[in-house]
Amino acid sequence: MAVRVTAMSEAFEARVDALVEVRLARQAVLTREEPLVLWAIIAEHALRSTSETPGVMDEQLWRLLAMGKRANVNIQVLRSDAPPHVGQTGTFSLLGFQHADLDVVHTEALTSALYVEERDKVATYRDAWQRLTSAALSVEASAELITEIRKTST
Repeated sequence: MAVRVTAMSEAFEARVDALVEVRLARQAVLTREEPLVLWAIIAEHALRSTSETPGVMDEQLWRLLAMGKRANVNIQVLRSDAPPHVGQTGTFSLLGFQHADLDVVHTEALTSALYVEERDKVATYRDAWQRLTSAALSVEASAELITEIRKTST
């Protein structure tokens, strides 16, 4: 009998379906009539991940390319050979609000999430975001790299 081993904890694996459902609901705001704007920076190594299920990465890369064509979605890739950068300290989301100074930073951990609202701390994350967008490939070059990775992974 083969035993399936993953790097995920049992607690995380038990919640995978619920987490997928939440993330799909989050994605729906990008395609609604008045969509939200998303600017994502993705580490190259995440695009080169493998899956034990054939075709999963191909589908994910195709979805990134398709979503990246939308006017409200910008995707940049941070190359694996980029010089040291603030993104190596962990992931974060900067949630901005156009009509108010209410920006919030969201970070996720294995068992919890943190929301940062203090202006000085949000400003630190905003600066980090700007540095990451400068260090990453352009949106166009990122789409080209994702297409290249997709071709070589199939």
